[in-house]
Amino acid sequence: MEKDTKGLKSFYIITNQMKDPNHEMTDQIMSYLNERGMQCTCQNPEEGLEGTNYRYSNADAVPEDVQCIIVLGGDGTLIQAARDMHHKQIPLMGVNIGTLGFLADTDMNNVYDALNHVIEGNYGIDRRMMLNGKVYRDGKAIYENIALNDVVINRCGTLRVIDFDVYVNGTYLNSYSADGVIVSTATGSTAYSLSAGGPIVQPNAQMMMVTPICPHAMNQRSIIFSDSDTIEILMTSNKKLSEERVATFDGEMFCDVITGDRIVITKSEKISQFVKTTKLSFLERVREKM
Repeated sequence: MEKDTKGLKSFYIITNQMKDPNHEMTDQIMSYLNERGMQCTCQNPEEGLEGTNYRYSNADAVPEDVQCIIVLGGDGTLIQAARDMHHKQIPLMGVNIGTLGFLADTDMNNVYDALNHVIEGNYGIDRRMMLNGKVYRDGKAIYENIALNDVVINRCGTLRVIDFDVYVNGTYLNSYSADGVIVSTATGSTAYSLSAGGPIVQPNAQMMMVTPICPHAMNQRSIIFSDSDTIEILMTSNKKLSEERVATFDGEMFCDVITGDRIVITKSEKISQFVKTTKLSFLERVREKM
């Protein structure tokens, strides 16, 4: 985490409408900032996303002079905001009104202290690696997206294993029969990868981790690779079963995949930036949440 000394003055709020349906918490934060001479606007809950490439938040609606985006919700809300806003490269400040909150900087009990730190320049910027994934069919790219947590290839529909080969930098690694495979960043190590038995990794580490999901072999575990490596997953014959397989990006965006498709995953040129005011270390946060 890099320390910053520049106080931020212009804010924009993205709110999970399910967790703050009446905008009560949103309005409280806006009032607090405006009363202190800061600029603060919020996402219009009536603003639709039809015709855009965004999932939850319309990045085109964010004013040009915004210096910090406050995200009210849980980790899922913050991840989707990071995806939608990644090309803006504006730091995000997570305010947890969800359940877990590994990524959020603060919660509603401490949000005003955190905002004071940001206004006064007493904060840091945590820069997180993202993944870029492309799906190739017959040599042509048919889908591309990014992920902060992970790219997952798994089954859908009938409860059958799927078969795939993994290559690293063009070299064959292994063949798998499993429920699927997770390629995650260090940030994603505390998400789906952890549930699948993967290790917890320092979140700003520059690496990629491959974790098979319920593999049908006792010796197949997570493998960690450099951020400069290229991970390729080749979908092999599914034993003439129906083509019920899908590649998902951060659990939201997806592309159906079939036998012969290649999913190529590399480090993205884009990063996510998170405002950090808490002195709670990663290890303390893990101990608190686990």
